[in-house]
Amino acid sequence: LEGEGERGRCSEDCEVALNVGGVKLVLYGDVLSRYPESRLAELVSLDAPSADALAALCDDYDPANKEFYFDRDPDAFKCIIDVYYFGEIHMKRGICPICFIKEMEFWKIDLSYLDECCKSNLNEKEEELAEIADKVKLILDDREGDPAVGRSERCQKYVWKLMEKPESSLPARVIAIVSFLFILVSSIVMCLGTIPDLQVEDGEGNLVEHPTLDAIETACIGWFTIEYVLRLLSSPNKVRFALSFMNIIDFLAIMPFYVVLTLTFLGTAMMELANVQQAVQALRIMRIARIFKLARHSSGLQTLTYALKRSFKELGLLLMYMGVGIFVFSALGYTMEQSHPETLFKSIPQSFWWAIITMTTVGYGDIYPKTTLGRCNAAISFLCGVIAIALPIHPIINNFVIYYNKQKVLETAAKHELELMELQMRTSESESGVWESAAAEAHGDAQLALSHSKTYYWCFHLFGCF
Repeated sequence: LEGEGERGRCSEDCEVALNVGGVKLVLYGDVLSRYPESRLAELVSLDAPSADALAALCDDYDPANKEFYFDRDPDAFKCIIDVYYFGEIHMKRGICPICFIKEMEFWKIDLSYLDECCKSNLNEKEEELAEIADKVKLILDDREGDPAVGRSERCQKYVWKLMEKPESSLPARVIAIVSFLFILVSSIVMCLGTIPDLQVEDGEGNLVEHPTLDAIETACIGWFTIEYVLRLLSSPNKVRFALSFMNIIDFLAIMPFYVVLTLTFLGTAMMELANVQQAVQALRIMRIARIFKLARHSSGLQTLTYALKRSFKELGLLLMYMGVGIFVFSALGYTMEQSHPETLFKSIPQSFWWAIITMTTVGYGDIYPKTTLGRCNAAISFLCGVIAIALPIHPIINNFVIYYNKQKVLETAAKHELELMELQMRTSESESGVWESAAAEAHGDAQLALSHSKTYYWCFHLFGCF
């Protein structure tokens, strides 16, 4: 017991000389012993270290200077030693979180000592890396395929890639461009069809669309129908496909055409023509839904949609500010304008319209104050409206920029990951001369994607692309 006590005091009082990546420092045994399960505490606890024991704990040992050498990142180590003094760890700005976690694992420091702010940052980056791995896995599945599936399933997958993934092949890219052009042409035809000079009279003297425009519209609807049916039949999950928001938009863009045809065909026999015409006009308005089909071919519109989803809180604040301001200033305007004999403010609900167009700085001029107090109230209302609109704009724009840059980095990282995999495949082929099976290669590369994508992603991150 006496020998163990002396050895314990020696371990606490001794100095441990370290050389971490060329940076030399000296730590004391009593400090390192605070966390006995760490790698440095194991160095202190060694009584008569053997060569094998030293090799398991450090990269090299200088017996002359009694110095332990570690071929590790010195910047990360400066953060890690804080746990011995403060009981928690903070990552410095510019250090890769994934590499920092590996450093903590090497020094045998539990992740629970990492501060909460750093943990949230790490979780966010791990999610981004998982997205890169998923992108790479999808691309690998598209390239390699599964040789075990039947011919019908391969055909279904080929049609799905042809209609849904323009980047998979040249024919798929051509189909995407053609679909985009059909959407534009259909939208233009819908607008031109409302010009009276381009309309013609039918047998009963009613203005209808020009036959040429009607033929173009029919051709566009035929393309949209074929496209939708092919995508539905080749979809891996048809229920999920049918309930998707963008696919609902596609269906709503097609459905009015066929409903109009049915009502027109059955109208004279089953109901009055006037009712049919009203239903036809109502359904024709639904054709404007097809403009939203552009979002399926535009990454910018998809980014905008995502940014708005992420900005529901800011948009809610904007609506709340505007709602309170509209109620207050419309009530004040109604009260102040009652003394004027020719007042335009007949009621507070009617004044809501004036408050809306004033606070949004539109100012149609159909309703305006005529008293001095009313004009002062109007001036204050549009100043408050400008402030209320400007306050949430920056977070919304910031969400858009963050998501847009993130998507660019993820796509670039996935491309570089694929290039690295192709290079490795060529190297292994030249060495062994034998290709592995496609299924095993796809599975192995999917696992490899996560590790290599980390390197590429953080390179982009450190160089300021994100």
